[in-house]
Amino acid sequence: MAGNPLIDVFRIKDLRERIIFTIVVLVVFRIGTILPIPGININALKLYFSAQDSASPLGITDYIDFFTGGGFSNFSVFMLGIMPYISMSIIMQLLLLVFPKLKKISEQEGGRKKIQRYTRYGTVAVCLIQSYAVTIYARNIPDAISINLLAYSIIAMITVTTGTILLMWLGEQVTQRGIGNGISLIIFAGIVARMPQAFYILVQKIRDRELNPVFVIIVLAMFVGIIALVIYEQQGQRKIPVHYAKRVVGRKMYGAQNTYIPFKINPSGVIPVIFASSVMAFPLQLFGNLGVKYRWMASMSYWFRPSGAPYLITYALLIIFFAYFYTQVSLNPVEIAKQIRENGGSIPGIRTEKIEAYLSRILNRIILPGSMFLAFIAVIPTIIQKMFGFPIQVSMLMGGTSLLIMVGVDLDTMSQIEGHLKMHHHDGIVRKGKIRSRNL
Repeated sequence: MAGNPLIDVFRIKDLRERIIFTIVVLVVFRIGTILPIPGININALKLYFSAQDSASPLGITDYIDFFTGGGFSNFSVFMLGIMPYISMSIIMQLLLLVFPKLKKISEQEGGRKKIQRYTRYGTVAVCLIQSYAVTIYARNIPDAISINLLAYSIIAMITVTTGTILLMWLGEQVTQRGIGNGISLIIFAGIVARMPQAFYILVQKIRDRELNPVFVIIVLAMFVGIIALVIYEQQGQRKIPVHYAKRVVGRKMYGAQNTYIPFKINPSGVIPVIFASSVMAFPLQLFGNLGVKYRWMASMSYWFRPSGAPYLITYALLIIFFAYFYTQVSLNPVEIAKQIRENGGSIPGIRTEKIEAYLSRILNRIILPGSMFLAFIAVIPTIIQKMFGFPIQVSMLMGGTSLLIMVGVDLDTMSQIEGHLKMHHHDGIVRKGKIRSRNL
């Protein structure tokens, strides 16, 4: 059934309702990033952060705002964003590997719901720790708190923790009732919301002749090329051929068939970038917030600043680690080999008992260059900032982490929309080829 893909999207009732529901949730998220915590003086905050940005090039506030859609500098109810939940999810995944009893619980009937419940409890604990650090940070901003300090601390901790739990719930609702992965879309919306301000700053810098227009054009051309490379890398895959012999199931005989296992160049998508960013954001926020009270934390905050070498090296290594870690969790060669054998399958040229080793070797060869590519793209903003003197707000949003997240989430969401269109016998969004899901 030919037609305009955009019109077809809204002709299908189920798809239309899912898209509208997703948009409504994202609007709620954006409103929440503007609503301040009770007892906060917004004018005092604006004066403080504007003075801090002009006096300090560290960009810690901008870095945290990058993942919260500006919610941190507004001291909003969503100022912690969804990062505490992601941090706790990482911790829980690591605990499953360390503690066999916990892994057994996850494999039992209803075990995944129990693990999910533990993750939510842990998220509350992480939120309380981070929100307490925020209250200490606010006490050192002149005239920022307009009510009693104790009352503010209690209200702020409860409000901010509730805000993150609400975001977590909204993300789950989008995944179930909307389109795309809810948690990823919330991060995506926060990044996109910062783009107008970033481009406004860029235009101002050009007008004030602080940036050379020729350099700006060169950098923009570089980012267009990087976007093309990221899309190519996100969609690339290696096909492992699998042959299934004739077999009898019950009274039916199934003929031989040839298929393949699609191993993507980067099997974990943008998950390593999101995980690494979440892990790095936690100490940055604690050091930045508590540094006003403890001198050693202020020193750590400066040493571990987003534009510094220690931060960049740690960040790149974490991306590579999480690429391997998440791939092993989601694509276990032992399980894949077991399924192939149970269904009477074989890989041409590979003995049956050697399938696990073969698949592991292929995955390791794929993951290493893929993870190194992710790490390189993630540190590009800092390189651009150092080479061309770009403002950190612009360089962070035009490349690196933001680019990887936006491309990955966009591909995943468009893939789901295309799946709904094909299911209702409509043409896909793209006329040639197809969009491959990143399974975020």
